[in-house]
Amino acid sequence: MTAPVLQHQPEVDVDGGTPAWLVCDGCRRMIYGRRFARGGHVCPECGWHARLTAAQRVDLLLDEGSAEIVATPVTAADPLDFVDTRPYADRLRAARASTGMPEAVLVARGTIEGCPVVTAVMDFRFLGGSLGAAVGEAITGACEIALRERTPLLLVTASGGARMQEGALSLMQMAKTAQAIGQLDEAGILTVSLITDPTFGGVAASFATLTDVIIAEPGARLGFAGARVIEQTIRETLPPGFQTAEFLLEHGVVDLISPRPALRPTLARLLGVATRRPTSTPAATMPAAAPGRDVVREPGLLVQRHPWEAVRLARRLGRPSALDYIGALVEDWTELHGDRAAADCPAMVAGLGRLDGTPVVVIGTQKGHTAAELSARAYGMPSPGGYRKAARVMRLAAKLGLPVITLIDTAGAHPGIEAEENGQAVAIAQNLRLMAGLPVPVVAVVTGEGGSGGALALAVADRVLMCANAIYSVISPEGCAAILWKDPAAGPDAAAALRVDARALLTAGIVDGVIPEPDGGADVDPLGAADALRAALTSTLAELIPLDPPTLVSGRRARFRRFGTPTTPTPTTPITAPPATAPSVPAARPPMGGHRSTADLDEARRSS
Repeated sequence: MTAPVLQHQPEVDVDGGTPAWLVCDGCRRMIYGRRFARGGHVCPECGWHARLTAAQRVDLLLDEGSAEIVATPVTAADPLDFVDTRPYADRLRAARASTGMPEAVLVARGTIEGCPVVTAVMDFRFLGGSLGAAVGEAITGACEIALRERTPLLLVTASGGARMQEGALSLMQMAKTAQAIGQLDEAGILTVSLITDPTFGGVAASFATLTDVIIAEPGARLGFAGARVIEQTIRETLPPGFQTAEFLLEHGVVDLISPRPALRPTLARLLGVATRRPTSTPAATMPAAAPGRDVVREPGLLVQRHPWEAVRLARRLGRPSALDYIGALVEDWTELHGDRAAADCPAMVAGLGRLDGTPVVVIGTQKGHTAAELSARAYGMPSPGGYRKAARVMRLAAKLGLPVITLIDTAGAHPGIEAEENGQAVAIAQNLRLMAGLPVPVVAVVTGEGGSGGALALAVADRVLMCANAIYSVISPEGCAAILWKDPAAGPDAAAALRVDARALLTAGIVDGVIPEPDGGADVDPLGAADALRAALTSTLAELIPLDPPTLVSGRRARFRRFGTPTTPTPTTPITAPPATAPSVPAARPPMGGHRSTADLDEARRSS
C-alpha cells in the first residue's frame, strides 16, 4: 500500500507560489490551490492529508512568532563508507541540497495557544526520514531540552525506519531515544507524539510510540514492518485499512485521530491540563460545601427503603452515564483511547480535563441509554483491555500529579471466552494493586450499579462515594439468588440479605459518603444530579489535594486494611507441652466443616 501523491498541475498562481489547480490522488478531483493551502494542505473534498515539510509543520502548529529553531548536530562522516548504487555521502549531500535541511529532523521551542512546548519534527523528504545517528542525536537533544526546562515535548514523526547506510549505529538510536523518553517519564513531563504518514520501523518501535499520548492524522500509517513485507512473509492478504490510524485506534494503539485543522486546539487542551495551569479558582482553594448537603455521612439522614427498590432505581436507563456527567462537569475534556496492546474497550472511557478549573483525570464505565448504545458499549461491562486502558491513564495521572476521579456504573466485568483468554482476572487484580499505591488523590463514585470486582477495580480510592439511588455489591442480587436460593426470582430477598443500598453501605463503612439525588432520581433531573456530583467532588478534592503522596497512600491502604479486622483482640490459647510420662496419642480430628457424615458434606457442597 503506497501513499497517494498529490499531482501538481503546471498552471501556477500569479505570485509564482502555490499551483492554481491541483489533482488530489485520494479522490482524483481538481482542487483550487489557494483553498488547499489555506486548509493546511488537506483536500476539501475527501479529507486526504498531504505530506508537509518540517518547516510547514512548525508554522502550522506553533503560535505565530513563537518558534525558535534549535541547532542540531550534523553527521558529516560516513561511518561504514557505505556504497549501494551510489555512495552514502553523495546521498546525504543531495538530500541537504534538495530539502535545505542539514538532517531529517527540525527541533524548535515555541508555544501552542500560549502553552510552552519543545518540538522535534521529522521530514520525510530527507532520505525517507530515516533514523540515523544525527536524527537520534537531535531527538535526544530535544528530550534533554524538555527535561532541563521542564517543558512538554511534542514529537512529529514521518519515517520509513532505520537508516541502513549507518548499520548497527542506526540501530542503537532506538535505545538511545527510548531512554531519553524514559527520563522525561521519571521527571513527570508530558510527552506527545503526532503520527503522520508514514511512520515505520525503528522510529515506530522507539520514541514514536513511547509517549504519554499518541495522536494520529487521518489515514496516517504506523507499524514496525511495512505492509508489503508482511504480505510477502506470511503469504496472506491484509485486512482493509491495515496499519492506518483508523485501524490502530480500533486496536488500542493510538489515543485519538485529529484532522489537521483541529490539531492546535487539541494539543493546547492537552498541554494546558498536563502542565496544571489553572483556568479558574482551583478546587483546593474553594470553601467546602456545608456538611450534609454535598455528601451525606450520617446513615440516619438517608431515606430507609427496601434494597430491591434501590436496585430498580440504579438500573433505570435514563440515569446519567459517565459521559453525561463528564459533558456537564469537565471542561477541556480530551478522551484517550486504547490499552496500547490490542484493544480499545468501549465500556471504559478515560481522559483529561478540568473540574472547576482544577486539572483532573476522569475514568468511568459507560453504558448508554438505548438498546443500540448498550450493545455498542458492551452494556457497560469492561473487557481486560478496558481495565488496562484505565490503568494506563491512571499511571499518566500519577506521572503528571493529577487527581483521579472514577465514575462507576457496571453490572461487573465482561464475562466471556475472549475476556478470559485475555486475562480478565489479571487485569482487575493489577488495577487493585496499582490504585492502592497511586501517589495522587483518588475519588471513586458509584453512580449506578457497582457490581463485584468489575466495579472494585475502579474503587480503591481515598474516598468512596455513591449516589443515593446507587447500589454496590459482591454479586448481583439475581446471581446470588440463583446460587443460594436456587431461584433467580428471589432477587429481592437476596438484595435485602446482601444490603446493597446506600444506607446499609454507609452504616457498614464500605462507602464514606452518599451524594443526594433530585426528587424522583437522577434520571428525572440530570442537571440537578450533575450539580450534586460537582459539589461532592469539589469539596472532597479540597480535602485531599493538600495532602502529600505518602499521606494519601498510607491513608488509602489503612482504609482497606481495616475491612474484616476484629474490633477486639482475639484471645489466644497458650500451647503447653504434654506431660513427659503421657503416651503420645493423636488428637481426634473433627469432621470437615463440622458435618457428621459424608452425606451431610456432599449436601453442603451442593448447596454452596
